[in-house]
Amino acid sequence: MTDKLIIFDTTLRDGEQSPGASMTRDEKLRIARQLERLRVDVIEAGFAASSNGDFEAVKTIAEAIKDSTICSLSRANDRDISRAAEALKGANSGRIHTFIATSPLHMEKKLRMTPDQVFEQAKQSVRFARNLVGDVEFSPEDGYRSDMDFLCRILEAVIAEGASTINVPDTVGYAVPELYGEFIRTLRERIPNSDKAIWSVHCHNDLGMAVANSLAGVKIGGARQVECTINGLGERAGNCSLEEVVMAVKTRRDYFGLDVGIDTSHIVAASRMVSQTTGFVVQPNKAVVGANAFAHASGIHQDGVLKARDTYEIMRAEDVGWTTNKIVLGKLSGRNAFKQRLQDLGVSLDSETEINSAFAKFKELADRKSEIFDEDILALVSDESVTSEKEQFGFVSMSQHSETGERPHAAVVFTVGGKEVRTESDGNGPVDASLKAIEAHVQSGAEMVLYSVNAISGSTESQGEVTVRLQNSGRVVNGVGSDPDIVVASAKAYLSALNKLQSTTDRVAAQG
Repeated sequence: MTDKLIIFDTTLRDGEQSPGASMTRDEKLRIARQLERLRVDVIEAGFAASSNGDFEAVKTIAEAIKDSTICSLSRANDRDISRAAEALKGANSGRIHTFIATSPLHMEKKLRMTPDQVFEQAKQSVRFARNLVGDVEFSPEDGYRSDMDFLCRILEAVIAEGASTINVPDTVGYAVPELYGEFIRTLRERIPNSDKAIWSVHCHNDLGMAVANSLAGVKIGGARQVECTINGLGERAGNCSLEEVVMAVKTRRDYFGLDVGIDTSHIVAASRMVSQTTGFVVQPNKAVVGANAFAHASGIHQDGVLKARDTYEIMRAEDVGWTTNKIVLGKLSGRNAFKQRLQDLGVSLDSETEINSAFAKFKELADRKSEIFDEDILALVSDESVTSEKEQFGFVSMSQHSETGERPHAAVVFTVGGKEVRTESDGNGPVDASLKAIEAHVQSGAEMVLYSVNAISGSTESQGEVTVRLQNSGRVVNGVGSDPDIVVASAKAYLSALNKLQSTTDRVAAQG
């Protein structure tokens, strides 16, 4: 049995299934490159058969990433598997991850198939996939709530057909650690050819135990792959958090006895990139990557840390990528210095056009804000206006008036299909007036289900980062905008969300 724990990141697939977390191809590629720097073993880039957009994203990532295995999810049918194989053609190392539900509830209510039909389809699908790629992973969806005898039968069969990784998902977050660990161990002990596959765990966080369950699957069950996401992003309450699993195994190597290949110094940069791209803000007390993860307010704690760090710190902040937040650039900084800082932060832009656009925005910000922090730079490159995708709506300028006792008024200039339009409106406040002005012209009919503001760095001169979540015709999208002026940031975020509503395509529900 290997002494290495394989880290399988599904931020770009399962994480993206969070309502409002859908990403463009360029955003996915940027995060994939950060995951490669993080030295993630397997990157699940998407669900190629779900839409043309997801197919292109998987294909682009497969061609660009060389140091990580690139995986595409597929249902257990020939069409999905063929589509996944086609998207993975350019991969240096590719994997097809195929799945079918195996719990009595799912087979009867969702699939409307008998256990024997599911058994045959699973076998045939793995055989078909194995003829297209050398690396096949199989997941019995809702595996933890499946009948043990049936699960043993089907997993033995797919291993015999060539599945090299067997993933047992707790799709609905129902498991508890000891029982889940024993469940994995029982499967491995009862299945005769279990040693021919690597065993994997994929746990959801509905009861807040995704990380604990995953670690129990590793320690008690003998699993050697963990499926996880940056910041625990995922459907409903989310997935197992990559940063927590990795740092638990590294910090408690005395207990787990396992190595991970992750370069932990890139964890915080990955967390910030995913948060700023999706608009899902990381809570301050989040383990490892939260703003307060290494902060000490108690006088007793502060005294102890000053005398000896290990009195209250079991990890070093710098080991996971926290810095002292030094000012690194200003308005006199040149293009080469800006490019180097992007590299230091783990950001790679694809073309000179993108670099020039980002640098122009940096210089514009530097003229308005004397101190430029790493967070400011990450916000700049997360701005969708830096990407190469053509936008329907683009922010140009705005003016607004707000005075006590008077109704606020805003006028906004933005582009629609490349042509400038000017629109204005009153509102309950300057933000409300600005967004109503945009909506008065666009008339999207979308419902705003979330508006949140986050300070990118810690001063009144900080850029504000605004997230706007819109819902329309069953679609839920996030728009993110940043600017030292919070009203401008709000308008940018609203236009960003409208752009996503224009480009978002329907997805096929995928395995959890």
